[in-house]
Amino acid sequence: MNRKTILTMTAAALFAVPAFASNHGEPGTIVDIAVGADDFETLVAALEAADLVETLQGDGPFTVFAPTDAAFDALPEGTVEALLEDPDALAAILTYHVVPGAVMSGDLEDGMMAETVQGESVTFSVSESAVMVDGANVIQADVEASNGVIHVIDAVIMPE
Repeated sequence: MNRKTILTMTAAALFAVPAFASNHGEPGTIVDIAVGADDFETLVAALEAADLVETLQGDGPFTVFAPTDAAFDALPEGTVEALLEDPDALAAILTYHVVPGAVMSGDLEDGMMAETVQGESVTFSVSESAVMVDGANVIQADVEASNGVIHVIDAVIMPE
């Protein structure tokens, strides 16, 4: 087994919680939703490796631009494995995908910028047919969590 598979299995076992709802019918946390979805295994493994799980289970609110497994797979060969070995670089990239506060898609305007938790800003492109963040397409918007919102994106966005 490779490291990615082991980390994914470990993260899935550690965070095996109800995925989309708490016991009271409310949405789960951002991490709960990611763990319960089929398309975020690499993201969940990366959050664990970067020691960000507890943070994203916190009160928030947070807006997370969540890359799919296919988005991570599209990175150059060896990139994910190298990042899993470098928690500081991985944390910088992952926190670049997080904006403080709950930003819904209806709040976005073309050319708008938002400062990320990492410290740099992302730029939004909004048209009648698409919403993009730093060139990544938002493929599912406004997934509400108890501590914020997730926007699913088709690419991993990178800080400068």
